[in-house]
Parts: sequence; structure tokens; C-alpha cells
Amino acid sequence: MRNAILAPEPHLPVHRGFTIVEMLATLAVIAIVLSLIFPAVSTIRRQAGSVSCQANLRQLHGAFEIYRTAIKGMLPICDFLPASTPEGPVGGLPEVLAKTLERDCACWYCASDADEKGSRMTGTSYFYVPGLLRYSPQVQIQVGVLMLSSQGEVMTERQRDRRRREAEAKLVGALYDRSPREFAVLTDSQDRHVIGDRNPRNAVYIDGSVGILRDPAEEEEGG
Repeated sequence: MRNAILAPEPHLPVHRGFTIVEMLATLAVIAIVLSLIFPAVSTIRRQAGSVSCQANLRQLHGAFEIYRTAIKGMLPICDFLPASTPEGPVGGLPEVLAKTLERDCACWYCASDADEKGSRMTGTSYFYVPGLLRYSPQVQIQVGVLMLSSQGEVMTERQRDRRRREAEAKLVGALYDRSPREFAVLTDSQDRHVIGDRNPRNAVYIDGSVGILRDPAEEEEGG
């Protein structure tokens, strides 16, 4: 009887599990990578939101200029924000530009709006600056003098309101003519575009330029 020749068994690899130290080191590396990625992603999202917001402002300014051309270069005079009512937003620039730009256009809302419900109630994320400047003392004092001088004229209430609005439009327009870089036309109604430790607003100016809301004091300090 022949002796059977036994073939040597193949060498099997030895699998070794992770040690606790290796697992902790791996988790630490992952945590470091995530800590680097998340701020970068957040920054990219903020920048994308700001770019989208500026695109909205350009579109709104285009509609604003079409309307302004139709009224011989005058500024529309309306409330700086529409009023929120149970029936929906009333007044403001969205109502003025309704024939030029649909009131439900997405361009009325900032992509970074943190108060979407509130903005929907007022119909826009954006603040119409001339609608606030009309109430400044330097405008209202002159409007008051003009209206007093026309007391002897026979006018209906509608005609008198039109006369007042035209005077406000001319006086506010003069502010923009004199200092076009000082006053924006439309701005974000809230600070929502974080840049470092700042929360500046986006704005569009009378010449159509769009960017971060300028601070005249800072510009003077910077020369």
C-alpha cells in the first residue's frame, strides 16, 4: 500500500481587525475633513444665494426703468413695502410695476430669505428706498410749502393727491440726481448675505449697478 502524499495546505491570510486607536484616528481624520468641508459648502451656498439675489435686483431694475421711461423719467412714488392684509399684499412697488412685471414673479423674493412667510405676506423680500425717502423732512417740508401755495386752487382729492405725489417724485428724484451713489433704489429688506463677520445687504442703484449696499461713511474713510 502506497503512502499517500499529502499536499501542503495553502497559506491562508490572517485578517486583523481595527484596533481602538486606529478607529479613533480614522474618526478624527473624518471629523477634520468634515470641519473643512461644511464651512466651504456653507460659503458656496451663501455666495450662490447672493448671486441669485443680485440677478433678481437686475431684473427688477429693468422693469423699474421701463415704467420710469413711461412716466418721463420720474420715480414711482409708493410705500417702501406693500401692506400685508388678509386678502394679500397691497400697494408698494409690486403693485406699481404689475403691468410691467408679474406680481408672482420669483424675482420679488431673495433666494436667501430667512423669513419666507413674512416676505410672502408683503409680496417681496426687497425694500423700495424712494418710498422711504419721500417721508424725509427735507422732502416733506418742501411738499408742504407747495401744497399750501395751491390752497386757492379748486382740486378734487384725487387731483390733490396726484399733485403731492408728483412733487415728492421730483424732490426724491433730485436726491438721486445729486447723490446717485448714496441712495440705493432697492435693497434686501433684511441682512441675509453673510460675508465673514458682516451681514451686508444687496442693492441696486439708479444706474443699474448691483452689489453690496454701500456705506457712504466707509467710502469716505477709504477715500
